[in-house]
Amino acid sequence: MTSAHGQPAPETSTRDRYLVLTAAFLGWMFDGFEMGLFPLIGGPALADLLGPAAAAGDAAKWFGAIIAVFLVGAATGGVLFGWLGDKIGRVKAMSLSIFTYAIFTGLCGFATEAWHIAVLRFIASLGMGGEWSLGVALVNEIWPGKARALVAGLIGAAANVGFLLVGVLSMALVGFIAAAESLMLGIGLSEQLTGTLLANSGWRFLMISGAFPAILIFFIRLFVPESKKWEAERERGATAHWANADLGGVLAGSLAALVIIWAWSPAGTGPALAGLITVVGLVIALGGFLHPVRKYLARAVAANSLKSDDGRRVVRMMLFGAGLAGVALLGTWGSTQWAPRWVAAELLKDPELLKLHPFGKEWTQIWSALGAIVGTMAAALCAGRFGRRITYAVLCLGSLASALFLYQGNDAYGTKFLVSVFVLGAMTASFYGFFPLYLPELFPTAVRATGQGFAFNFGRILAAIGGLQTATLMGALGGSFAKAGSVVVIVYVIGVFIVWLGPETKGKPLPE
Repeated sequence: MTSAHGQPAPETSTRDRYLVLTAAFLGWMFDGFEMGLFPLIGGPALADLLGPAAAAGDAAKWFGAIIAVFLVGAATGGVLFGWLGDKIGRVKAMSLSIFTYAIFTGLCGFATEAWHIAVLRFIASLGMGGEWSLGVALVNEIWPGKARALVAGLIGAAANVGFLLVGVLSMALVGFIAAAESLMLGIGLSEQLTGTLLANSGWRFLMISGAFPAILIFFIRLFVPESKKWEAERERGATAHWANADLGGVLAGSLAALVIIWAWSPAGTGPALAGLITVVGLVIALGGFLHPVRKYLARAVAANSLKSDDGRRVVRMMLFGAGLAGVALLGTWGSTQWAPRWVAAELLKDPELLKLHPFGKEWTQIWSALGAIVGTMAAALCAGRFGRRITYAVLCLGSLASALFLYQGNDAYGTKFLVSVFVLGAMTASFYGFFPLYLPELFPTAVRATGQGFAFNFGRILAAIGGLQTATLMGALGGSFAKAGSVVVIVYVIGVFIVWLGPETKGKPLPE
């Protein structure tokens, strides 16, 4: 790599590489923890905010809507903060993304209405989607090619460490709240304020605690170096082609996605009109999220800093990457993420069995997270050894088989079930070790954060829509989630074929 003046760009020291990896790992770990926090405390929070007079189904409707809005926000944030990272630098933008998801998660603890949670979680999810795009771009640009597979696996495992911590916290929640109460009274808080913060499973206190990762910003700004590859792009003027006005397209795309979510929600329209809204909305969302990159590419081509063929290739790779991520995310959010809820609603509905396994839901999440940690590491290493395309195809087939085995091969909670959950977690989460390796290899440095941010996060919109269809499928299949989940995972078959439409990047350096 050379600078704009033709001189070799300085290499990043080993110390700086580990500082970057530490920052990305911690940022994504807290990101995973905060993604898993709402499913843990959303029930008590909504019961508190809606009050006892609310209809029985209101909390469930709000819960589903908040999850869907979160996914759309993460998709928007992936493009928004990716754009910012390509314009002002990875480190500055990553600091802002962590600040966003930490502070607005903390503000959820002060909500007084259910819609406050929805709005604040949407803003927080902007930072969560952005942090992935920026951390992955920064790590891949700083670590050498031979180490990128291992590093990608570590990044993929980080979020699942966060999910694991949520499961452990759930089991220790009673003791945790008791310890928090003693601490708060000990530092002089009134009994009334302490009681308010810790009522209803302590959801307000836990949400406010979600602001803790903001401390990471000081570490990042003081110690984490900027990508030399990005700095070289800035020196040659490539970052000057980004324009603030282009973000209007992202706003339009986000609004279109939210309208799709509304159409499929209980407050929305009938299936026929919802289907039409989905088609139109996806076209608008796709065009809106692509808009900043297409405008950037047009300016770069006009300034002779990029060939027109290269610009068209960037757009093709964004669409290709979004297809790969859409398959994985739809399989995860439309099927796998329902497993703990399935345990609570189906396998543990027997009062006697519930007495024997009072933490069945939590153990399901823990075993799934443990499997995911193993799977993300293994997938990245396998992709580094055997190639990207064959690895993705095998992951799709393994995910399909493990999901069918869990949902069709288990009718009781026990050792076999938990082993099945472990395998399912390993297979379906393995993609999140694969994507940090493969997606950065599809884009040049100047558009890497935006390109991979779009590719990974646009799949969240598909996942949000698919997650709402899971409930519809359950209704059509007699209320059986096992049958509905088994239908949803057929999406992995699509992934087996579309991966061959992209390039094999094993052994090749990152595009400049």
